[in-house]
Amino acid sequence: MPWEETCTMDERLKFVSACLSGEQPMSWLCERFGISRKTGYKWLDRYRTSGPAGLVDQSRARIEPSQMAAEVREAILALRVEKPHWGPLKLRAKLCEREPGTMWPAASSIGALLRRTGLSQPRRGRRRTPPYQQPLAHAQAANDVWCADYKGWVRSRDGQRCDPLTVSDAYSRFLLAADLVPRLDSASARPIFERLFGEYGLPAAIRSDNGVPFASTGVAGLSELSVWWLKLGIRPERITPGKPQQNGRHERMHRTLHAEAMASPSADAREQQQRLDAFRAEFNHERPHEALGQRQPARFYSASNRHYDGCLAEPVYSQEQACRRVRTNGDIKWAGGFVFIGEVLIGEPVAVSETDQGYMAVYYFDLLLGYIDKGARTIRSPERWHATAQG
Repeated sequence: MPWEETCTMDERLKFVSACLSGEQPMSWLCERFGISRKTGYKWLDRYRTSGPAGLVDQSRARIEPSQMAAEVREAILALRVEKPHWGPLKLRAKLCEREPGTMWPAASSIGALLRRTGLSQPRRGRRRTPPYQQPLAHAQAANDVWCADYKGWVRSRDGQRCDPLTVSDAYSRFLLAADLVPRLDSASARPIFERLFGEYGLPAAIRSDNGVPFASTGVAGLSELSVWWLKLGIRPERITPGKPQQNGRHERMHRTLHAEAMASPSADAREQQQRLDAFRAEFNHERPHEALGQRQPARFYSASNRHYDGCLAEPVYSQEQACRRVRTNGDIKWAGGFVFIGEVLIGEPVAVSETDQGYMAVYYFDLLLGYIDKGARTIRSPERWHATAQG
């Protein structure tokens, strides 16, 4: 039950009285009365200045943009034009510095003025990659899970940026690749994976973080690269954002790789790649690993019996599922209208099936993409859908 005004005044008087008694420290009293230290010092200062009258709430008239003096408005807008990327706080600070004698309005009023005059636009929220919904697999044999990531870049002595893409086997720690790439995109990563699949066969799953090119902000976090993996029968796994320990073995390998092959700059990218190749050979065949009983990864790794032939599979759905092919604009036709699925699946067949709760679930292979939101004519991720349903 909220305090009545008289009760609030009584509480403030009790607080000030306790402060002046000196029996307890300020931090303890503020916690006891449920206020911040800043607020506590404010009421104490007001009491010392004005007595009990200083503890009464002091209303302050809010300055609306339309109530500002013309010269104040003009000064604010002129500075905004001069500094188009400055926000209300910085603008006010600069104005106070230039003309300390002027009563400049609060930053909130300056912000309202900028919005009214079209000099401020609301920030667009950054789209995040949808969370991975399935539990991460536990690697019990070689090629159950491969781990992929980019090792932070370094610059060679001739000024070239060196970005290594690394791939390892989660079970054996065998380092499959440590290759420099010109760009962090699917076009640069795919040839490396094609080479690995040709040499070592196909893994059951590939685990990565949520960055490009492994994931996107689109449906189910799928990217061009991860859709290709699905069509090869490989399950893409993504760790939880901010939890690199879920790919801990790979991260530990990165620390060793940096210390031994990247800490000191190479002459050029070619020399850097040679150092990475030498590190990979030693890491796999010579370096003992404590987690492997001081034995080498090569003793635990063998190629997959799933051979890579370049053929891409199409999903096979049951008769109970309605199959729809994603159109060139990312839509599927459904229930007399269109539902947006995502551009990453253009041309791909997806399946719609009804759940026991009456929801219409959309799948690509056996991956749940989300549930159809009939009102918005799109699909919602499982996480958002269940959060809305529970709310």
